[in-house]
Amino acid sequence: MSDGDSLELADHIRSVPDFPKPGILFRDITPLLASPQAFRQAVVMLAQRVRPWQPQVIAAIEARGFLFAAPLALELGTALVPVRKPGKLPFETISESYALEYGTDALEMHVDAIPAGANVVVVDDLLATGGTVQGCCRLVEKAGGRVAGVAFVIELVGLGGAAKITPYPHVSLISYP
Repeated sequence: MSDGDSLELADHIRSVPDFPKPGILFRDITPLLASPQAFRQAVVMLAQRVRPWQPQVIAAIEARGFLFAAPLALELGTALVPVRKPGKLPFETISESYALEYGTDALEMHVDAIPAGANVVVVDDLLATGGTVQGCCRLVEKAGGRVAGVAFVIELVGLGGAAKITPYPHVSLISYP
């Protein structure tokens, strides 16, 4: 797809100053979700960009990643694996902790979620500092999968998150400085 398509998607992202705290410019995807045409275009564009990685599994990061990963998995004909915060999944899980700016958090997935050696594409709505997606990639590998790549709708380039996922190819449909 051309850069013009990305610019069109950017028209459906709302910038909200001082949310969730002063000094933060929040990039809100809800206008994109409210437009069936823009939402569909985002899913199609993600599919076009990740298809060469030959994914067998789409790993969706809670919660907004679910919104894009589910239709992407359907578009590609792949399995979908939810990656959740601790205590949210009903079956036996594996866990991976990751660092936050102040403290740590963790992600979990079912122990049988990913077949050994499967090509996995990790999906989230936004790449900021990269800690969460880095933790998810480690979790996929712990489960026996191979991270074929990582996909985002939005990337906040100035926050340097891409540096944390340099071992993996990544795509973003919209980039902000």
